[in-house]
Amino acid sequence: MKLPIATLDKNLRRVFLRPVELFLLGTAAVFFVFHVVHLRADFPNHSPWMDWAKYTDEGWYGDAAIRHFQRGNWYVPGDFNPAVALPVWPLVESFVFHFTGVNIEAARALAGGIFALILLCVYFLVRRWQRESGKEGWSSLSPATSVLLLAVSPFCYAFGRMAILEPMLILLTLLSLLAASYLPATESETRRVGPIMALGLLLPLMVLTKTTAIFLFPCIAWLVFARSGYRLRETQRVAVPILALAAAIWGTYYGLFVRPHFLSDYRYLFSANDYTGITSQNAFQVLCHTVHDGLWLGHILYPMALMAAVAALLIKPRLLRNPLLPALLLWAVGYASFIAYHGNLQPRYYLVIVVPVTLLTVIVFENFSATLRRPLAPVMGVVCATALTVVAMTDARRTLGYVCHPEYTFASAADRIHQIVASDHTHNSLVLSISGSDLSLMTGLPSICDDFGTMELADRVESYHPGWYVAWNQVDDDKMDALTPIYRLNRVASFPAMDDPERNLLILYRLDPIQTASHKQEHTRPSPRLVQTAFRQPNPSVQLQH
Repeated sequence: MKLPIATLDKNLRRVFLRPVELFLLGTAAVFFVFHVVHLRADFPNHSPWMDWAKYTDEGWYGDAAIRHFQRGNWYVPGDFNPAVALPVWPLVESFVFHFTGVNIEAARALAGGIFALILLCVYFLVRRWQRESGKEGWSSLSPATSVLLLAVSPFCYAFGRMAILEPMLILLTLLSLLAASYLPATESETRRVGPIMALGLLLPLMVLTKTTAIFLFPCIAWLVFARSGYRLRETQRVAVPILALAAAIWGTYYGLFVRPHFLSDYRYLFSANDYTGITSQNAFQVLCHTVHDGLWLGHILYPMALMAAVAALLIKPRLLRNPLLPALLLWAVGYASFIAYHGNLQPRYYLVIVVPVTLLTVIVFENFSATLRRPLAPVMGVVCATALTVVAMTDARRTLGYVCHPEYTFASAADRIHQIVASDHTHNSLVLSISGSDLSLMTGLPSICDDFGTMELADRVESYHPGWYVAWNQVDDDKMDALTPIYRLNRVASFPAMDDPERNLLILYRLDPIQTASHKQEHTRPSPRLVQTAFRQPNPSVQLQH
């Protein structure tokens, strides 16, 4: 009995593509394992990504969980308390620390678990929308290829294993897109309840993970619009209960927890969002840098993503009939808009964009080659497959280089600081440092921040009486002004750490109190004052005008 041509073609595709897909997924699994080895190692030195987060953010944004277990109270009045506005990550870390204790390996293992969930969500999201566009799951390699490119990416390896906020934000965004994709295309109120409830919960969780999540809402709204048949009235019927539930959750948290108790800390965190490095004079320059710095994602992948966007928007606009593609474009453009507005071009911000850029590239080129007529279709297919193979092999080689050559300069410096502080019983073990929270995460030393906080630094120093000060390379003038009226700084030790020319020497100072009559007299401590400080200074490579 002869098989129809279409059936034969499907069977052949099943026979040949299924093993290829399993090979791609198996390779991705191996590279994922690399994300959870050498968990205590430094952020890769001599990488293209000079980001200040590797000195601070793992401790800062998990500080509430760290302090809860180390000091018995998650909140330190007057210091930097980001968990007031961003509680999701420290709550998740607290759950892990309950079983493992506070240590950086546990925090980074949690980040590795988040990355694993990101890969799973990517696979299921792409496969679902490939099926929606008329392809069976086994007839497309887009899901497996997307997972592989993310798993082998050195950019994802460097930042995805850090205990920072961006991976959790990516995961919640992917879960939101998955939930939106399960909204029924037909008017079925009972089948809508689950996705609506999920979206109503996920949206406030995104904002409470990182406030910049609002720049990702348009991509989710697009899928809701698409699943509502591109009808505004139907979209409104679906969106109203989602937004009502999301507003109720966020409003309850703000009204019962933040406003009565921690409003100054909440406002202080949002002062970062009031800052923008873009002006009418430097707007073009900032936009150019924002686009150009996308090369951090990959010198081959990123240009391919730009070509994919052009192909989808101008050459083959019918590709956008797959609702996932406009959603991915809105994701990338939306968060890039925040990066440009903030004018603070730190590489970690681009981590949020790596997922839509990768998925867009793979899906567009696979579908673009399939829409061409013979003999262009096979040729284009081979070209795209070759290009993606080159990307995967190049990235895999760089990632293996980082995995095989771990360095522990920062970790070793933290251990030595801990030994020195612990052996001195004459001084308070409290450490003052911009990297203090990271030191607490790595060693257990109590700390307060010398840069951010709702109290002026001089007031904080006078209130908490730190016994040690840890600086990078030098003591800045404002720090010296706050310390010298009370302490004499004695340099105890210095440790080479990391590779940033501005922060590659970690210096430990012992703070010896200056006994003066004026300080022996009783005096009234000044009331805490709200300090309006921008979170980050602009990247030195971008000359911004304020």
